[in-house]
Amino acid sequence: MKQKIAAKKREKGEGGKLAKSGAVFLACFLLIVLFVLLILIMDRPADWTHFLAEHYDEEIALLLSLLFLCTIAYFYFFYEDREFLYRPSSIFLFFSLIIVSAVLCYVFGRYVSVYARPYAMFAVLCLFLLGRKHALFLNFIFVFMMFSVDLFTRDFPMTISIEMYSSMLIGFVSGTFAVFFANRTHTRLGLLLTGVFLSVPTVLIIFFLQIPNPDYGWIDHLTSTGFQILGCVASAVLTLALLPFFEFVFNRLTVYRLRELTSTNAALLVRLRDEANGTFTHSLTVAQLAESCAVAIGENAELARAAAYYHDVGKLKQPDCFTENQKDYNLHDELTPELSADIIRSHTKDGYELLVQNHLPKVIADVAREHHGTLPIKFFYDKAIRLAGEADIKDFSYLGPLPQTKISAIIMVADAAEAAVRASSDRSPERVEKVCRSIIEERMNLNQFDECDITMKELTVIKRTLVEALSGVHHHRVEYPNIQFNRDREAVKTEDTDG
Repeated sequence: MKQKIAAKKREKGEGGKLAKSGAVFLACFLLIVLFVLLILIMDRPADWTHFLAEHYDEEIALLLSLLFLCTIAYFYFFYEDREFLYRPSSIFLFFSLIIVSAVLCYVFGRYVSVYARPYAMFAVLCLFLLGRKHALFLNFIFVFMMFSVDLFTRDFPMTISIEMYSSMLIGFVSGTFAVFFANRTHTRLGLLLTGVFLSVPTVLIIFFLQIPNPDYGWIDHLTSTGFQILGCVASAVLTLALLPFFEFVFNRLTVYRLRELTSTNAALLVRLRDEANGTFTHSLTVAQLAESCAVAIGENAELARAAAYYHDVGKLKQPDCFTENQKDYNLHDELTPELSADIIRSHTKDGYELLVQNHLPKVIADVAREHHGTLPIKFFYDKAIRLAGEADIKDFSYLGPLPQTKISAIIMVADAAEAAVRASSDRSPERVEKVCRSIIEERMNLNQFDECDITMKELTVIKRTLVEALSGVHHHRVEYPNIQFNRDREAVKTEDTDG
C-alpha cells in the first residue's frame, strides 16, 4: 500500500514537472516567433505590416512548422532524457543556443553570403553543453528551423532556390561532421583546426550541387568556396567566444571549464592549499585514484578528477578539526563525541554550500555532499560508547544523501581507501587489496550504492584499480646507504642520513 502511495506521489510530481516544462517550451517558442518577426522587420522596415497582411497563409504555415519542430524536440527529450525537461535552465539553454545561432546565421547570410553561415557553431556548442547524442539530433531541428525561416522571409511566391537547398544541406553536413570531429578535441587550437577540416566536405557539396548550373563559373566556385571556408572557421571562432558565456550563465560543465577548475590556480584550490594543506594533499591523491577508476569503468575521467579535487572543500570552514591538518594539538580531545561528530559530518554540507556560492557546477557540489552518504563516523561513535556505555548511531552518521552517480560512488570508495592505506603501516598489495575489499563490502552492506546505477562488475574493477594505484602511490622505498659525498666527490660514512 505504501509503495502504491509513493508511486502515485512520484507520478504526480513528475506530471507537475512535465507541465511546467511544457509551459517553458511554449514561452521559448514564442521567443522564436518574436525573433522571426524582428528578421522580417529588418528585411522590410517600410512595409513589413503590409507583408504580414498579404501573406497570412505563409505565416500560419511557418508558425505550424516551428511549433511542429519544437514539439519534436520536446518529445525527443521526453523519451531520451526526461531529466532535461525537469530543469527549466536546460530548456532555456537549448532555446538560447537556437536564437543566438539563428541570429548569427541570419547576419552572415544577409551581409556576407549564404555560404558563410556558421551552421556548425550550433552543433559544437550543443556538443560541449548538452552532449553528443543531443547535439546530433538538435542540429537537424535547427537546420529545419532555419530553412523554414528562409522560406518565409524571402519574396513570395517562390520555389526552393539552389542556394537555399545548398544552405540546408551544408547545415546538416557541417553540423554532423562538427560533432564527430570536435568530440575528441580538448584544446582550443584543436577546435580551430576542426573548423578548417569541416570546410572539406562542405566545399565538395557546393561544388557538386553547382555543377549542373551552366551560369556558375570558376570565379563563382572560388567565391562560394572561400565563403564556405570562412563560415566553417567562423563557427570554431564563435564557439570559442560564446562557450565561456554559456558556461557561466547556465553553470554548465565542459572540458575547457573542467581544466580551469582543476588548475592549481583555481580560487578554492588555492585556499585549500594555503589553509588546509593536509586536505589539499589528500584531495590530490584521491583525484589520481578517482581518475584511474573512472577510466577503468568508462566514466568521465576529467569530471572524476575535478570532483575529487573539491570533495573535501567543506573542511575549509574548520580545517584544524580534521586530522590531516592537525599538528601537535587535537581540538577533539576537549569536545564531546556528539559535538565532534557533528563538526566532522558538517563538512559535506559546508562543501556543497561553498561550491554553490562560488558558482561551481552542481554535479561537483553534489559529489561533495554525497561522498560519505549516510556512513557512521566510527571513531566518535566508539568514543561515545566507551564514555557513556551507549549511543544512537544516527547521531554519529553522515546526513547523506547517498551517492547518485557512479562518480560519487568512485570518490566515496577512493576517499576511504586512500585514508585507510595511508594510516596503515603495512602497505603490501595483499594488505591494500584486503582494505579496499573491506571498504566496498561495508558500503554495500550499508546500502550506500542503492541510488546509483553502479554494478558489481564495476565495483570489482574499481577495487582492482585502487589496489594497483595505491600500491604504486604508497610503495616501499629502497633503504639508501648512509653515505654522503664531500666536495672532492669522496664517499663519507655518516651517522644519520635520511633515505
